[in-house]
Amino acid sequence: MQLRVPLCYDSSPEWVDTVMNNFDSFLQDHADCERKASSMAMSFVAKFPDRLEILPELIDTAVEELEHFRSVYEIMQERGVQLNHEIQEDKYVKQLIQSCRSGREERFMDRLLLASVVENRGAERFRLVYESLPKGKLKEFYQDLWASEAKHGEVFVKMALIYFDENDVYKRLKEMNEIEGKIMEAMPLSPRLH
Repeated sequence: MQLRVPLCYDSSPEWVDTVMNNFDSFLQDHADCERKASSMAMSFVAKFPDRLEILPELIDTAVEELEHFRSVYEIMQERGVQLNHEIQEDKYVKQLIQSCRSGREERFMDRLLLASVVENRGAERFRLVYESLPKGKLKEFYQDLWASEAKHGEVFVKMALIYFDENDVYKRLKEMNEIEGKIMEAMPLSPRLH
């Protein structure tokens, strides 16, 4: 069973150039994104404690994202880069959240699928970063992250399929993926993951 749909918009070579020319800023944003991803997984645990079937995987995902944060922070320390004092607003995610429906069950489905789409975008961008880095520890780190993010994209679809009809899940995933593509295409170039 396919647990993801292809992205509707491919990140540009210009985005990759922007990241490579501002890699320390990218690391700061990446660290922020890992913290937010861990918090997002735990927010599902807090908001939906009755969804027992997915709680262990959500907790595992939160821990894994926190481990990614620790790894990015260690790279930042080696490079003498500080964490951002405040986590900047993520306009990309904010716009995606605005596209979520408001009913409890619909919103639950949409938030799971939104998480999948965001993880798939992260996987795509980590792959581009990995491919652009010279051989070494940093390249290996981003190669590993690419695989991890791709897995997370599938995990959230798998969770949605526990609670919702397969046709409904894939129809909505396709819609959200199209929304994400339009949002991403309109985002200004910056050394950020989103």
